[in-house]
Amino acid sequence: MLIGISPLLGPDLLHALRAMGHGDEIALVDGNYPAAEHARRLIRADGILLMPMLRAVLKILPVEAAFRSSLNNDPAQRGVIHHGLDDLCHTSAQRFTLTPLDGDQLYPRIRAAYAIIATSEAELFANVILRKAALPASVSE
Repeated sequence: MLIGISPLLGPDLLHALRAMGHGDEIALVDGNYPAAEHARRLIRADGILLMPMLRAVLKILPVEAAFRSSLNNDPAQRGVIHHGLDDLCHTSAQRFTLTPLDGDQLYPRIRAAYAIIATSEAELFANVILRKAALPASVSE
């Protein structure tokens, strides 16, 4: 265990987050997503839902941009999970907005991500992509 680090963030995930460079993207996907087939690097988060995992990641990963799936792959539609994701990101310490994407934009982006975190989220279309920001020199000390 580490002080100030969520126990949801295992060693493989912490390594991936630290190894990512500015502009690299990481995807957090639901339990229905074919993560093993699409991942360049797969990080299993079995038994963990998307929201708690996202909350833990956001506490340590600087985010430059973020994207999410849309209900029925239509950016004009949001389900309950999307309202929750949008609220979490907007009220996090970094205060950012998730850009909804359709399937044609989302799925290739997930496949190209530095890593995929496969959660056990049961909600459909519950996928998020975070692009890592650069930290100013004074923050990284």
